[in-house]
Amino acid sequence: MSTYAIGDIQGCLGPLRQLLDQVNFDPAEDRLWIAGDLINRGPSSQETLRFLYQMRDRLTVVLGNHDLHLIAVARGHRAPNNKDTLEDILGHDEHPEWIEWLRHMPLLHHDPTLNFVMTHAGIPPQWHLERAKAHAREVEAVLQSSQLDDFLAHMYGNEPSQWKHKLYGMDRLRMITNYFTRMRFCTADGDLDLNNKGEAGSHPPGFAPWFAHPKHKCRNERILFGHWAALEGKADAPNVFALDTGCVWGGSLTAIRLEDQKTFRCDCSLLKNL
Repeated sequence: MSTYAIGDIQGCLGPLRQLLDQVNFDPAEDRLWIAGDLINRGPSSQETLRFLYQMRDRLTVVLGNHDLHLIAVARGHRAPNNKDTLEDILGHDEHPEWIEWLRHMPLLHHDPTLNFVMTHAGIPPQWHLERAKAHAREVEAVLQSSQLDDFLAHMYGNEPSQWKHKLYGMDRLRMITNYFTRMRFCTADGDLDLNNKGEAGSHPPGFAPWFAHPKHKCRNERILFGHWAALEGKADAPNVFALDTGCVWGGSLTAIRLEDQKTFRCDCSLLKNL
């Protein structure tokens, strides 16, 4: 049995199928981890979500910002924007079942046997693993509760940008969600810059990629993350594995076999012309 972790698929079913064929993925034996953003922006969002839902017993998924956006749109808290490719999902008779499945997925997954942690965007430098897991559970509990719609109505926004333990209510939940699903650059204390989406060297003074801070409290944890296509799969830090290699933008779709850390890639350059 092998375990493969894959970065942002974003509705690119063709490359996903090619990558699974490349690694000889056995749905009866192997497991697949996905670092969020299963859908949106790509050409086959509905087909991708249906494909993954059908193999859900072999999947470990963490939620990304596009997955949360789909849930919010499906429940009427956000209108699709002109770059979204969600219409086929929302028009499918089975979409309520898919949304219900997604909202029960975690923000963070930790497997102590394989010794890997996976989130969509990363873990802020001021949190050790147990604190990160506890804060992820705060949002997960709300997503899976009767408070779902209240949370979705207040989920969007860049404020607060600074973590404080005394944060409460929707501000606290939004901050935690932004860490796990939108973070790229931050300070050593976890202040977020959510406006800069560029390469790792393009940060403003005082900010750095979340994984680059030398006193990161999870520096000894092996962290898998997606979200940051501009890195092109290169995170210049030990124990950090960048999985988003820009498939939907014509880059590649990447998988890592966790047992031996061997990397596999599928070329997605033809997607640029779709």
